[in-house]
Amino acid sequence: MIRIGPTLAKVCFAASATLSGIPNIAQADPLEDLRTQVDSLLHKVSDLEQKQRATKAQSVSAAASAVTGGATKGSFKLPGSNTSVTFGGYVKLDAVFTNPSAGVGSTADLELEPGNIPVGPNAKDGERNQVKFGARQSRLFAGTSTPTAWGALTTYVEGDLYGAAGNESVSNSNNLRVRHAYGTLGGLLAGQTWTNFSDVSAYPDTVDFGGSVGQIFARQAQVRWTQSFTGGQWSVALENPETVATLPTGTQFRADDDRLPDLTGMVRFNTAYGNYSVAGLARQLRVDSLSAPASQEQKLGTALGVNGVVPLFRTDDARFSVYYGNGIGRYSAGFFTDALLDANGHIILPREWIATVAYRHYWAPTLRSTLALSGLGASNSEGTADGVNKGAKSAHLNVIWSPVAQTNLGLELIHASRETQNGQAGRLNRVQASAQYLF
Repeated sequence: MIRIGPTLAKVCFAASATLSGIPNIAQADPLEDLRTQVDSLLHKVSDLEQKQRATKAQSVSAAASAVTGGATKGSFKLPGSNTSVTFGGYVKLDAVFTNPSAGVGSTADLELEPGNIPVGPNAKDGERNQVKFGARQSRLFAGTSTPTAWGALTTYVEGDLYGAAGNESVSNSNNLRVRHAYGTLGGLLAGQTWTNFSDVSAYPDTVDFGGSVGQIFARQAQVRWTQSFTGGQWSVALENPETVATLPTGTQFRADDDRLPDLTGMVRFNTAYGNYSVAGLARQLRVDSLSAPASQEQKLGTALGVNGVVPLFRTDDARFSVYYGNGIGRYSAGFFTDALLDANGHIILPREWIATVAYRHYWAPTLRSTLALSGLGASNSEGTADGVNKGAKSAHLNVIWSPVAQTNLGLELIHASRETQNGQAGRLNRVQASAQYLF
């Protein structure tokens, strides 16, 4: 049915009324012409209404298929979806000048690895004054967030280029490495991410990718529950176990016979005077080996830690981390072993400590510096192999300039040292420059 607007209807009615009062014979031709014109006008109105409906339908269809802004910052929603998607990451170039006191090792690489600082009387026979360039720290991430009746459903995947090293002669094609891969639903997290035993917010702001030697560092698969309370939150997690034991000869091996997950917990407090956390760890350290010395034992390893970020003045802050226990082991970024085996195959768990203190100062809104001092040590028992790590120290001093948003240009001085069980020591000095571009 053709619908006629009010104005047009009045015109047609008036025209019909006028024509009806005129004799048919006298007005036959004009009347037919007028009727033809009215019919043509009605057809045009109908065509116009159809075009309007088609245009409106196209607009609705275009809106339904358009990419729109998401619920989280920097995110977007795909057509027909209520999931907010975020992509990001950064590109970073590191230029490192290293003057180690010993052999080449990893000290000439792109990050500080205290466990690889060579020690001993022949340390100075190794390579010195080495320059290294690389972009391996560059990373990419993707995240999603979807509202549900049980809270936000999120996923997060992140990788960098610290996988297997590439050929530096030609392509430098370093492989992608998974850093994080996890999902959350309300308070439940499942996947790989930072261990619940560490407080990443208390890490010093360093140019060096490895950071201070005295910090808890591990990313691994886990199942975690987080619950908020007034003024903070608590979390507990079951994490992937791994026991790395050292034989009396100094050789390390992975027992691969773990039967219980590592248990970690953390309580965070957000106050007007800073953010603080208390962390705990309990793990079964188990060895089941027929290699000499044969061993089939297990012991309980535990550790506690305290972290904090304290605001100072207007923009500055101080950060600290202190951990102690006999279960730290590989959570020291692999510097310590998890367990020592004596000549009879018995497990010995050394007491270990880790500490870092740092101060960050803003010279200007776009210019900042950090001084970080850290160390770690172990009370290894008598009879421990000479080459087992006993302790390490590091100092970082940097200046980082951010001329525009999402850009960091940094320069850092690093001094680090390592000591082994037999008292031999080594040290290195490093200058590192970097350019980081975030997106």
